Amino acid sequence: MSDPATLTSAVSPSVEEGPVTEPFGHPTDTFDVEPPYAPDAAQIEAVEKFDDRFIDREISWVRFNQRVLELAEDPRLPLLERARFLAIFASNLDEFFMVRVAGLKRRIAAGVAVRAASGLMPREQLEQLWVGCRELMQRHARALADLLPALGSQGIEIVRWAELDRDEQKVCKKLFKDRIFPVLTPLAVDPAHPFPYISGLSLNLAVVVRHPKTGTEHFARVKVPPTFGRFVGLGNQRFVPIEDVIGEHLKKLFPGMEVLGAHTFRVTRNEDLEVEEDDAENLLQALEKELLRRRFGAPVRLEVEESIDPKILDLLVSELGVGRDEVVPLPGPLDLTGLHSIADLPRDDLKYAAFLPSTHPSLAEVESASPVDVFDSVARHDVLLHHPYDSFATSVQRFLEQAAADPHVLAIKQTLYRTSGDSPIIEALIDAAQAGKQVLVIVEIKARFDEQANIRWARKLEHAGCHVVYGLVGLKTHCKLSMVVRDEPEGIRRYVHLGTGNYNPKTARLYEDFGLLTADPEVGEDVALLFNNLSGISRNKTYDHLLVAPDNVRDGLVAQIHQEIAHHEAGRGAGIRIKANSVVDEAVIDALYLASQAGVRVELVIRGICALRPGVPGLSETVRVRSILGRFLEHSRVFWFDNGGEPAAWIGSADMMHRNLDRRVEVLVRLRDPHVVDEVRQLLDLALDEDTTGWDLSSDGVWHLHSGTRHLHDELIVRQRRRRR
Repeated sequence: MSDPATLTSAVSPSVEEGPVTEPFGHPTDTFDVEPPYAPDAAQIEAVEKFDDRFIDREISWVRFNQRVLELAEDPRLPLLERARFLAIFASNLDEFFMVRVAGLKRRIAAGVAVRAASGLMPREQLEQLWVGCRELMQRHARALADLLPALGSQGIEIVRWAELDRDEQKVCKKLFKDRIFPVLTPLAVDPAHPFPYISGLSLNLAVVVRHPKTGTEHFARVKVPPTFGRFVGLGNQRFVPIEDVIGEHLKKLFPGMEVLGAHTFRVTRNEDLEVEEDDAENLLQALEKELLRRRFGAPVRLEVEESIDPKILDLLVSELGVGRDEVVPLPGPLDLTGLHSIADLPRDDLKYAAFLPSTHPSLAEVESASPVDVFDSVARHDVLLHHPYDSFATSVQRFLEQAAADPHVLAIKQTLYRTSGDSPIIEALIDAAQAGKQVLVIVEIKARFDEQANIRWARKLEHAGCHVVYGLVGLKTHCKLSMVVRDEPEGIRRYVHLGTGNYNPKTARLYEDFGLLTADPEVGEDVALLFNNLSGISRNKTYDHLLVAPDNVRDGLVAQIHQEIAHHEAGRGAGIRIKANSVVDEAVIDALYLASQAGVRVELVIRGICALRPGVPGLSETVRVRSILGRFLEHSRVFWFDNGGEPAAWIGSADMMHRNLDRRVEVLVRLRDPHVVDEVRQLLDLALDEDTTGWDLSSDGVWHLHSGTRHLHDELIVRQRRRRR
């Protein structure tokens, strides 16, 4: 059974939960029912009696990645897109081992025997994860083997060395001599040479050589250089794994020795960061030091080719310090993240049909060739952007670029969690600062696996004259906010962008996200107060139109869920729809269970992890959970409440996970424009329609593919093109 405090928080929004931080505030006009619905002890017990009501979050993630693999296996998808999904599956699994599996190992080693909400102990979780992951890794290798003949029929071949003809071998020989050989560094293991450090995710050859006179055998490690790409092009869209080229020319690396064999292997290490933030003044230096430590994290997985010599495997296991249960023999080739290069081939006939985002109608040029004045358009009415269908470049990017060039703009305030290497957002902020405007940038330098890049952007912005801060100690600043302060004839006016995705022009073409552009003075006032919280020492306690974590996103949403119960019991329209990446938080889930027990319809569209069990008799009979994966990565977070016939819709940066609600600064904004609210309703209607393809979650935690007559992304592309015409 869960901790009673968890459910108490779920059913009583007044109970405080979260880290010890000062409150960011509570919305003053969010709720319409007074007093809020409060369940009684019997209703609480009716939920708590279901001891197994939470699906394990780690196992749920494995099942999410299984859905990615199912896309790679789907014969209806274009061939190169299937190759792309094979690469995405591999990348996902690498990160899962580096962070989640590594975290479980660390807790077990430290003796932290805390039972998860699912009821599993860390060791039980780890054992079940290995069973599931091992099966999926084998299935992943089979999926590649099944895909290769289909690619071959279209003239794209990935072959091994034995399949090369004489001319192709000559090409490889020249490449090795001219470019690869000068880069290679063989590292022997003997009394004078200790076993070398094996970096995480690097591809390596374990080489066995023998002295021809003494007969002594030696082990050496050769790291495959990543600079030449995963697959070597032979011309005519034929490719060979680079380790085959190196393996065939090992005699050049070990002259005078007999090469007995070479075996490919790959190590995954713990690469999560643990930064002590007690001394905020040295946060940058502390993070840089921790980034160096990341390279030396403990190993959590060893991938080897099935053909590896048992003696070599014994040596690797011993020297790397991995357990036998952490070894994964695979058919090879290893490291299929490299399939991205194959998926990038210029073969439009084997990919999704070309798609070009269009400018939102409210921001589109009408007759003049010059860009629309974003401020003039947003001043007239709110604009809801839906990426990638609405162009990021001609909306958010243009908004900031025009702000940087506009002499009437006095200040720009911006949060940055992740951005691209050549970001026009960074350049616009630099231009604004150099033009004499006040520019504040909240850079989250602890964004996982983007830490080094964000440190570079922070320093570049500082050198340009921007005010750069790193948010609050102990919290990641994950909210997506941009505010422009403009001097207009009527007075000072704030223009705000609040989004569900990062300010990254590249991912904005691949990730599905919402963004709100508004000149609403009350929303602008809220955002201004929040920026002051992030950059100064103020702690505003009142917001009119925002929910802000870590203090009140959970309580605010739970209160909104309770309000739907009150509406339902009063005979008014009631219903809940949530679209998110993950739903894990026990308090939110328990509140949704209460709503279902009361008879409220609950519909969830969850891309990734879902710890809620739908369709359990007596607990969640009115709950339906769907997952939609495909061409674009579903990333937006939407919270919809029928609200007695006057719908309340929120968008924002927060998923329903502990890290989002307790350890991050997150923002949800309530949409006020009825037309904007209706746009969100249409998306949710389409995502939940029976004719839309998606996976449905059953009460046992298993996802089942439901093949409809249309796909969400295809339908939205059609609608976008129709709107553009």
